[in-house]
Amino acid sequence: MRRAIMGALASGVDDFRYMPDTHGITAAAAEEFAKEANFVAVEGTHTASTLDTIRAAEAMQEEGCGAVLTLGGDGTNRAFALGWQDATIVPISTGTNNVFPTMVEATVAGSAAGLIATEQVPLKDVATQVKAVHVKIEEEKDDLALVDAVLAADRFVGSRAIWGGERLREAVLTRAESSAVGITSIGGLLEPLAPDEDEALHLKLGPGEGGVSVLAPIAPGLYEPIAVRSHQRIPLEKNVFLQGPGVLAFDGERERVLKPGQAATLQVARNGPWVVDVPATLKYAASSGLFQEALTPDSLSGKKKLQKDGE
Repeated sequence: MRRAIMGALASGVDDFRYMPDTHGITAAAAEEFAKEANFVAVEGTHTASTLDTIRAAEAMQEEGCGAVLTLGGDGTNRAFALGWQDATIVPISTGTNNVFPTMVEATVAGSAAGLIATEQVPLKDVATQVKAVHVKIEEEKDDLALVDAVLAADRFVGSRAIWGGERLREAVLTRAESSAVGITSIGGLLEPLAPDEDEALHLKLGPGEGGVSVLAPIAPGLYEPIAVRSHQRIPLEKNVFLQGPGVLAFDGERERVLKPGQAATLQVARNGPWVVDVPATLKYAASSGLFQEALTPDSLSGKKKLQKDGE
């Protein structure tokens, strides 16, 4: 957190909003830089659940945050998107399942977020709006996934992580990556699908004539043979219809129970968060001379600040 804040400060940010965490990590980091910028904890819930992240996202949208650093895995980013669907984010990988966020050093991640928030680098030149799976459940509230939505033959949520590939029945993926861990790897080992391709992948899982068995890493430290009856690329905004009983898992975690006969409709659209490409952002800043200033006797005696437009 200290490194991320330092990176944002170097990019000219002087106003921060943050979600309080139970260990006070962010607050402690913010306190060290209290003389250099304004830090405010957003109002939210204190349930130690995903609801806290959802409410924090809503609050940050209301506050008009220009860019957000998310630290976590797929589930954390999904929760944030539930609160603020088209937020501009720099997702830093620190979770268990890390298909959506990327491994990036916090200092430069903070700097990239700062460059976007201060509008020194145009968002659409260095960011992509990602795909999301929109889930409509009969007579219940809608839901969302950023990587995959899966129907499993379970009766209750129980342990949230997906274990036991023999229970998987159907999946819709926004991306299919052979080098990833999770349900996306099943598709990736059959029909790779990149995040920037305007299609989704529909898998029908379980034994069946004409199907195949795929040895896939469906969880960290776990390879398992998965029976796949069929796999098919589908266009964006095409409906996929599912029916209970079963449990719907989103981005690797069981979330919603479908009762017998209850219907769910899944559709992938490119209207999720705007994800900032950190290397592209810093390259843009370099080519624009944003981190350069003429050497003078005064500048040689202190730390360099980011050059602002017009200075």
